[in-house]
Amino acid sequence: MMTTFYDQSGRPISSKEYLVQLAGDLPALFTSEEELRRLWSDPRTRKRLLETLEEKGYGGHSLNEFAACVRAEKSDIYDVLAYVAYNTPVVTREARVATHRSKILSFYTDKEREFLEFILKQYEKVGVRELDVDKLPNLIALKYDTPHDARDRLGEMSHIREVFVGFQKHLYDTAVA
Repeated sequence: MMTTFYDQSGRPISSKEYLVQLAGDLPALFTSEEELRRLWSDPRTRKRLLETLEEKGYGGHSLNEFAACVRAEKSDIYDVLAYVAYNTPVVTREARVATHRSKILSFYTDKEREFLEFILKQYEKVGVRELDVDKLPNLIALKYDTPHDARDRLGEMSHIREVFVGFQKHLYDTAVA
């Protein structure tokens, strides 16, 4: 199978040309691996970064296709970007969760941990888009059926949202428990 990529003008390019263009454009978006990690670990700034990448011609579909080209289809797009920009090792989403699970869960109550375990499984299966704040209502419906049931288990929606956003900084943290 051959994947075709396109440059900003719509001209077909090879995966190698896509890599070179992506590597050339990334320094304008973040200046260090630490800055990339900071942007990526907050769903609000991650969303803006993904939107900017899309505007530059690196939409979700093409990034996922490129991830497959570098044998990172089960990895987070963060790892693909870090690999391109800083030649860091690519890890799978499953390995990322396994590495950070105990630290993530250490900050939360039993009921919150149950919810986060569900979220982490969704992330492993589907990818980083499951960690977007806009996905939270769907995830709540999958896990608890209704927002009312979720509130009964976890507290007010503002608290649920805080837990959902808050754990993500630990998922991308370099320090491991």
